[in-house]
Amino acid sequence: MSDVELVKKMLRAVLQSSKHGVAMTRLQGDYRALTGEIIPYRQFGHGSLESFLHSLPGVVRLERSSAGEVMCFAGVCEETAHIAQLVARQKNVKKSGCSKLLNFQMRAKSSSLFSHNVKPRMSLRQPGHMTHPSRSSSSKSSFYPNQRQIYSTDLPSSRVPTRQLNRKSPGLEGKTFATSKVNTGIKTSGTPAQQKPVNSADVEVVQGRVKQLLQKYCSGVWLSKIPQLYRIMFQEELHMHKELATWTHICTVEKPGSNNIVDRLVYPVLEPAPKPSTVPAVAPFKQSPNAKQPTPAQQTTRILRTLAINIPPSAQKSKPPLSPTSPNSTKLDFSFPETPNAHSHSPITPPSTPPSHQPLTPEIKQKLRQLLSKYSQGLWAHALPQLFQEAFGCVFSANVLEDLSLLADACMVEYPMPDNRKRAILYALPCQVQTQPRPRPPPLVLPYTGNPHVPPLIIPTTDFLSVLVMEVSSTDNIVLRFVGEGYSKALEVLEEAMLQFYNTVGAGLCLLSPKIGQLVAAAIEDDAVLRAQVHLILEDTVKVYCVDHGFFEVVSRKKILQLRDQFLTLPFQATTCQLAGLEPFSTDGVVLKTLESLAVGRTLLVEIVEREDTPAIVLYDTSENEDVNVNAVCLKALQDKSMENPLQVNSVYTNVCVTNVCSDGSIYCQLPSRGQAKLKDIMDKIEAHFISQLTWELLVSKPFCGKVCLAKYKGKWARAEIINLHGSQVLDILFLDLGLPASLEVSELREIPPIFLKELITIPPQAIKCILEELNADGSVWPPEAVLWLRETVLNKVPSCMKIVKLDETRTVHIYLFTGNGAQDLQSSVNRQLASCPFWQRDIHFSKITRVSEPILPEAGDSPYTALALSNGLTLPPQLDLPGVGQNMDVFVSVACHPGHFVLQLWQDLYKLVVLMGEMILFYNKQEVTQINIQKNNVYAAKIDNNWHRVLVKGVLTNGLVSVYELDYGKYELINYSQLQPLIDEFRQLPFQGISAQLAGVNQGFWVEEASMVFRNHVEKKPLVAQIESFEEGDWPWERKISVYLVDTTHEDNDIWIHNIMVEFLDEINRAA
Repeated sequence: MSDVELVKKMLRAVLQSSKHGVAMTRLQGDYRALTGEIIPYRQFGHGSLESFLHSLPGVVRLERSSAGEVMCFAGVCEETAHIAQLVARQKNVKKSGCSKLLNFQMRAKSSSLFSHNVKPRMSLRQPGHMTHPSRSSSSKSSFYPNQRQIYSTDLPSSRVPTRQLNRKSPGLEGKTFATSKVNTGIKTSGTPAQQKPVNSADVEVVQGRVKQLLQKYCSGVWLSKIPQLYRIMFQEELHMHKELATWTHICTVEKPGSNNIVDRLVYPVLEPAPKPSTVPAVAPFKQSPNAKQPTPAQQTTRILRTLAINIPPSAQKSKPPLSPTSPNSTKLDFSFPETPNAHSHSPITPPSTPPSHQPLTPEIKQKLRQLLSKYSQGLWAHALPQLFQEAFGCVFSANVLEDLSLLADACMVEYPMPDNRKRAILYALPCQVQTQPRPRPPPLVLPYTGNPHVPPLIIPTTDFLSVLVMEVSSTDNIVLRFVGEGYSKALEVLEEAMLQFYNTVGAGLCLLSPKIGQLVAAAIEDDAVLRAQVHLILEDTVKVYCVDHGFFEVVSRKKILQLRDQFLTLPFQATTCQLAGLEPFSTDGVVLKTLESLAVGRTLLVEIVEREDTPAIVLYDTSENEDVNVNAVCLKALQDKSMENPLQVNSVYTNVCVTNVCSDGSIYCQLPSRGQAKLKDIMDKIEAHFISQLTWELLVSKPFCGKVCLAKYKGKWARAEIINLHGSQVLDILFLDLGLPASLEVSELREIPPIFLKELITIPPQAIKCILEELNADGSVWPPEAVLWLRETVLNKVPSCMKIVKLDETRTVHIYLFTGNGAQDLQSSVNRQLASCPFWQRDIHFSKITRVSEPILPEAGDSPYTALALSNGLTLPPQLDLPGVGQNMDVFVSVACHPGHFVLQLWQDLYKLVVLMGEMILFYNKQEVTQINIQKNNVYAAKIDNNWHRVLVKGVLTNGLVSVYELDYGKYELINYSQLQPLIDEFRQLPFQGISAQLAGVNQGFWVEEASMVFRNHVEKKPLVAQIESFEEGDWPWERKISVYLVDTTHEDNDIWIHNIMVEFLDEINRAA
């Protein structure tokens, strides 16, 4: 085969693997991922890749997308016509024997700030020692023998639904990158200059000092805090704190009983004990021989009391050393350099004598345990008084919140905001977490004692993944299989091996006497041999269940073959799940019909809400521009349309109530209808129910997008749908009958009482979105004065009147609105009144924005922060503390443009940012829009994609748009001026988390798109270890830039140094040119 024919064959393989085409900018990378080489278009006499592709019309078809991007699709010729026919069979589930045809994944949801499926307070595995290579061919060090196999240009292909944010707060849940682990016994990283010899005399001195230090903290101290405390007390670095677990005659190291707490607690021993010959990983607590042995409850109390009291305000600011070492290795110093006066504003520990309060009664503690069992993601402590009153009808003393040690034997306490001791999250003790199992559907595979062992299917650790929905018998019994590495791709390899085996050496392995329940190989078609189980034996045929595809098939006895053990190593791929939120309607005909039309036979994106034996899930269809929440659509199918008020053009409606005025001038109105009358009646009954039936079972413990529940509006319960989740504590809702969005804490939601659920779900939302005619032609954001005037004029003013002039394709209603209960002349309408107001001139409002063409520079003698701080009237956050040159830090890459510019975040501090942004959402979403003077180079709060960010204004455009830089994430955005608000002092305490960086070990310069793509797909949105090479300080915090080596340590047996990948890739590009 000639070179060009080989390239055409490989190119066709790349394009056929992507049903929706491959962007030309990605094509080189995808081709390289398959072949290990780039497309050598110059070798065939073409000056550009596009020219070469145009010369292959039978292989590739070029189209331009709506975004202007050139997309490449597989061309159809005689050779590939049969493949196109096979792809068409995807919609027929029962003919899906060839799993490779269903191996594509759904596009990911839009980037979510809260969707880092990570546990950021866990340390990453640290890389081994590196000798910095040069840019010659010898740079391919023997440390990386398999680097040609790790090139990857595959973009994540599962798009997370746009409005769905991960409900888990980083650090509070362990559903994470499966390969990120804590490793406390691995090789060290560093340079010879960093290593310090340790002799026995030094060890004895250090042990004596540690013993002296622990005497000050007899109730225990966090292991990660000891190096800092040691430095403060003795003015020296502690290089051997990892050995503390082995110094059992000095201290005891214990792990709190919680998956949420990664650190260890260190206690002084009560009496010196001889060091045992074999030291356990976690030494038991030592007591004097005469002391009374504590009960398990007392031990738990002691540990948790320490959690409540002895987490110092700066505990979260000090990170644990990032280079775990083996016990026999030379210890290195990887603790962070201390910034002068960095912690002088707060004490190292809380007061030794907390205020004395009366202990809680056992009844109160039991009720607290009941509450926390409903909130597996934790509960803010400040919510306890109100929850106790509403759920149990009793008083919870607010004094307890001042001394959380009183809760030590009832829960665990965590302080996610170290500068705010009044904001604590409470967690149920692990021994108290008792989840009530849901009803399980019957097993897919019948038990049969004669079958060999097959490993169970492990649910993927990521929260969003692609699945193929196979069968639906009820919403509680959905048969699907996972798509991706280790699942559908592994099944494809297995079935190809089975087909080859049974067509050759295994052709005669017919099973003459199959038994019910026996595992067999079934030749479903000429080109497919599947794993199956016998369910029914007839005279000449056998009914089998295909265990990987979830369907039954009747096949001839001659096609039943013996299933060899070599094909039983992969778990059966078909599994069952339940749709969250649809449990009461699991067998409803309308719901099932809707579900079948939306899901069966399709590849969808799934969010796992509850990880049990039968997971509760939410399905999303992300194949179109707008994401479709399948669960929500099925629920809406139950609505009784006869309860709506029919809308007709040129009709006049009286007794209209305007319930919300949005920032773009759209309004939501309630019209008299049968549904509104029924809704009022049911909500009155629900109010009475909550007063008379004080029950904690109605607390919402598992929020997810699309869930319909109850929330309070102006003191009364109202229907609400969850539309967004920010971490584990904060979410966005939409009051369905008011059209009003709001941001709440999870503890403010309630389940709809079961006796009213079915009636309430059938009532359609009573708020209708309307557009004021003549005023919303372009759909832009209105001036704040206009929004305020409209709210004061019509909001909740009863009665009003409206005339419908148009219904567009989205069923949005265009109206003229009148105050009073009667349609009058259009000139008296609210529309015309507003249009005649003097402030209804956008240019007037835009002119109020202060434009500063040059940066605000400090005066001579000022500190770098003075001018900017004074311009805002507020101070800037402190500078982010980083390790020194040559040291490691765990990072998360939030943005990666190319090796010359990317943005890092400190991995173990990500949860602080999530908590901060949740607080910003709660604060700013409840504030009225205020007019501010926007100045370039000033810091503000900005609303971007339903989240509030800390931003730096980079420029103000004449059309009212503002260019901003996200100081915590490193992204540039263009937003409307009305989305900016002052950044209050409370949100200026946490240092800006975005760290600009460039990759060390490569020559900086112009980066071609192919190289940028390779780099981006190896580092972006991933946790890595960064080794600092140099600092480049700037006048402002966001101007600091560091040069780092990046290492991917997620593979247990291989450290992937990113600069080596880039060096090799650039060398190959240069050779190809």
